Amino acid sequence: MFQGSIPALITPFRNGKIDDAAMQRLVDRQVAAGSHGLVPAGTTGESPTLSDDEHARVIALCVEAAAGRVPVIAGCGAASTAHAVHLVAQAKAARADAALVVTPYYNRPSQDGMAAHYQSIAEATDFPIVVYNVPSRTGTDLLPETVIRIAALPGIVGIKDASRDMGRVPRHRAGCPSSFALLSGDDDSMLGFNAMGGDGCISVTANVAPGPCAALQDACRAGDYAAARAINDALADLHRALFCEPSPAPTKYALSLIADVSPEARSPIIPLSAAGQAAVRAAMAKAGALDN
Repeated sequence: MFQGSIPALITPFRNGKIDDAAMQRLVDRQVAAGSHGLVPAGTTGESPTLSDDEHARVIALCVEAAAGRVPVIAGCGAASTAHAVHLVAQAKAARADAALVVTPYYNRPSQDGMAAHYQSIAEATDFPIVVYNVPSRTGTDLLPETVIRIAALPGIVGIKDASRDMGRVPRHRAGCPSSFALLSGDDDSMLGFNAMGGDGCISVTANVAPGPCAALQDACRAGDYAAARAINDALADLHRALFCEPSPAPTKYALSLIADVSPEARSPIIPLSAAGQAAVRAAMAKAGALDN
């Protein structure tokens, strides 16, 4: 259902408020560059700092600008199952194509607790759900046996896996339905993820270099891993530079150089340091992204 390069979009702010025009320009830029889908209101979109009304607004802006040209997978993660159900209902009302639901964070539920979380969401809606596992941020790790268990639930259609464990890809392929989308959540290890049988990446780097990221994914799907490696080699420093300081400050700074958006982020994310700015500019230059 979902494949290729799917940028986890930033949420542009100006003077503390969502910059509607900038948000829609970013969507147009992504579609024009060949991105295969979009994720608004995810972690890179600073979802923990958005009110529910702002969250719904970001998704609606993205859906409107995308205009059916690419699928929109709306970020709908929450620590509370009831709140996640509410966010999924908002995303469905905004006419997104699916919801991206991260494992509950901070409260660290058990494997059975996470399975119950997704079962409750699936039972509350007929909207497609992509599971999101990112242990470094949530404090919990959705293990392959639990992924296989919840992949059998109606409406659970894929996973964004940021565990960086390549061995999970064939385990998920073997145990999940053939239609279950396997998406990397880590640009730095994405090429290996695809080589193991993944379908694409929900990407931070694609915010800054959407064309190369889309071309890389197209090369993987064509089985041209020599071309994919060449693109990834050029992007490797950028993958790392966009996390040289807490995300999405580096990405927002990068976009401020090339896409007419403010680098403004919401506290507790602070502006990128001078050293961070230099690192991002150097990596962008190597990737050819300063010319985008």
